[in-house]
Amino acid sequence: MARINVNPTRMELNKLKGRLKTATRGHKLLKDKTDEMVRRFTVIIRENKALRDEVEKDVANLLSQFSVARSLMSKSDVALAFSMPSVSVQLECDKANIMSVKVPSLQLVENRSESKFPYGFASVTSEADYSVELVGKVLFKLVKLAEIEKITAMLADEIEKGKRRVNALEHVMIPNLQETIKYISMKLEENDRSSRTRLMKVKSMMENKV
Repeated sequence: MARINVNPTRMELNKLKGRLKTATRGHKLLKDKTDEMVRRFTVIIRENKALRDEVEKDVANLLSQFSVARSLMSKSDVALAFSMPSVSVQLECDKANIMSVKVPSLQLVENRSESKFPYGFASVTSEADYSVELVGKVLFKLVKLAEIEKITAMLADEIEKGKRRVNALEHVMIPNLQETIKYISMKLEENDRSSRTRLMKVKSMMENKV
């Protein structure tokens, strides 16, 4: 523990006691906040893993369906069928607040034409129809997954910062303040004893003169 370099006076002692009280209260609040953030982070991590597993499974299924559709259709029919999409999407970006951390909030807005599928059914297989439906579902999940993964990264960074601050207060600042307060208190007590001793000697000398 290192002692803070200050003059051993009662004014400095009172200031340091005030700083110690503030640091102790701040340490508790910061630790409680970090612990709650870790709890929420754990919940989001589980949600992230479940969604990632689901998206990976859906993407694998989607690619399989497209492969089947392409094998049953000519290359020109595939190119023609999907050259004019009937659905457009717009990504709306906003911000949410998690324990004072500004995190992204992503929302896909879908704009559909009158026709559900962007092609005629004569030259397109049912596997292609199913693939088109899967794309729409997977796209929304991918956006949600991107949002959650960004949130987890931001929370992990904030938790790391919070832990560093808690450790700095707990192991550096508070012990240094306590050590300095102890040193100044001992120094003031020593000065008081010295002053009393001098006063007693002066008193004794005056009595002897009388």
